Amino acid sequence: MDYFHIATVLVVISAIFGYVNVRFLKLPNTIGLMLITIVFTLAVFALSAVDTTLLNAERYIITQIDFKEILLDVMLSFMLFAGALHTNFEQLRVQRWPVLVFATIGVLTSTFLVGYGMYFLLPIFGLPVELVYCLLFGALISPTDPIAVLGILKNVGAPKKLETKIVGESLFNDGVGVVVFLTIFKIAQLGSGEIQVSEILELFVVEVIGGIALGLAVGWVTYRLMRSIDDYDIEVIITLAAVMGGTVVAQLYHLSAPLAMVTAGLVIGNDTVRNSAMSEITESYVDKFWELVDILLNTILFVLIGMEILVLTFETNYMFAGLVAIPIVLICRYLSLLLPVKFFEKGLDFAPKTNLIMTWGGLRGGISIALALGLTLDMHRDLFLVVTYIIVIFSILVQGLSLGNLVKRFTPTIN
Repeated sequence: MDYFHIATVLVVISAIFGYVNVRFLKLPNTIGLMLITIVFTLAVFALSAVDTTLLNAERYIITQIDFKEILLDVMLSFMLFAGALHTNFEQLRVQRWPVLVFATIGVLTSTFLVGYGMYFLLPIFGLPVELVYCLLFGALISPTDPIAVLGILKNVGAPKKLETKIVGESLFNDGVGVVVFLTIFKIAQLGSGEIQVSEILELFVVEVIGGIALGLAVGWVTYRLMRSIDDYDIEVIITLAAVMGGTVVAQLYHLSAPLAMVTAGLVIGNDTVRNSAMSEITESYVDKFWELVDILLNTILFVLIGMEILVLTFETNYMFAGLVAIPIVLICRYLSLLLPVKFFEKGLDFAPKTNLIMTWGGLRGGISIALALGLTLDMHRDLFLVVTYIIVIFSILVQGLSLGNLVKRFTPTIN
């Protein structure tokens, strides 16, 4: 089966499951698709006791797909650009400092808190793991997933100031999280005796600053091109070329493609650029095109996440460790946001219980699973993949389903 046939199967499955969700379950697509896919996969497991045809077919599809590569190197750039393109730039500009702190210091703090928490927790289950590998897990689980967050927040009705903080943090902290993960990954590979602090700092600075600079350049060039013509067909293609070309350049020069595409999306999507570079019909076509891309890729992504259950190693102590890790990750996220929220809340008029809502609304998704799949066997890949998957499932199904009620309970109805 070639890539076209695999893609066809995934799109067909996504369409069927999406229809079932919209027609019968009526859940947010992110939640509904994952739930239906997991139930389907478990049903296939049960059916395999009689006939293994479906199980073998599903396993074949999963083994032919490099989830880490397809998400981090391809899908993520498109989805982050689409999310940033539709983000309220003025609200984000007002909230830029807390968003910046949440996405950087918050991620770093959470990484170390989770890492040390797991370092002391895992031996209880007979799973002693070196600290550097626990920190790797902290890095991959700390950033919230913008794809999951954006999909669910559309149905929550949160105040705009709160929504901007959650969405803004999620758009930027995944890029920072990936860089932190790669940095610790390199440390783990080198070993403590060969670590060069200057090399680690250079990796971090080049990835982050370089990625943002590239995004600004791509956004500016795209703006100038769109401003010089008035043809909505070509202008839509220009935005597509910006994402694809910018991603290739970022990968070629080892810059952060996620941060580059978020930055480019914010530049192109802000009201000043829209008003000066796009006609009304162009703006409509650009928005609808990227909404469609976002919906399609989101649908496929969460079907893939549900199917990834087939690659897990089901061991009892792994599963217990994953269940206990859920409150640890939530507590560490709450603590990592505590000081920044206290520092900014008076000056920027934060919504009530912002820390609590941002903690519960910090959903994990495909990025965490993709990074966990990138671990090597000696980094306890099987263990951390199971733990990550359990946290992601809880995050999407439990936190995602209850986030709306939490927002309604603690925040005013006006934006």
